[in-house]
Amino acid sequence: MAAELHVELVAADRSVWSGEATLVVARTTSGDIGVMPGHQPLLGVLESGPVTIRTSDGGTVVAAVHGGFISFADNKLSLLAEIAELSDEIDVRRAERAMERAKSDADASAERRADVRLRAVSAH
Repeated sequence: MAAELHVELVAADRSVWSGEATLVVARTTSGDIGVMPGHQPLLGVLESGPVTIRTSDGGTVVAAVHGGFISFADNKLSLLAEIAELSDEIDVRRAERAMERAKSDADASAERRADVRLRAVSAH
C-alpha cells in the first residue's frame, strides 16, 4: 500500500474536498510546491492558481484556488482558501464571459481569477 496523506481543502464558506492523497501540487508565494507523505512541516501563503490532488485511488482532483494558506504536519495537509471550486463545478462559458468582461474593464484581478478557473478546468 502506498503512503498517503490526509487532505482538507476548505474555502471560507464550505468544505470543498477531503480525502486521502499521494501528492498535492499548489502555488505559493514562493512558487509551486509538491507535497507528498512524509514532507517536512510547512506553512505557506497560497497564490491564485490550480491545485492538483492525486488521490490514493489513482484519480485526480483539480480545484481553482484564490488566496489563502497551506499547512502540512503529521501527514495532514490543510489548504485554507479564500475561494475554491472544484474543476467540475466551474461553468466554462461563465468563466470565459468573466474573462472577456475583465479584459474589457481592464480589471487585472478579475482577469486573474477567470484565468485560474479556466486553467483548473483544462488541467482536469
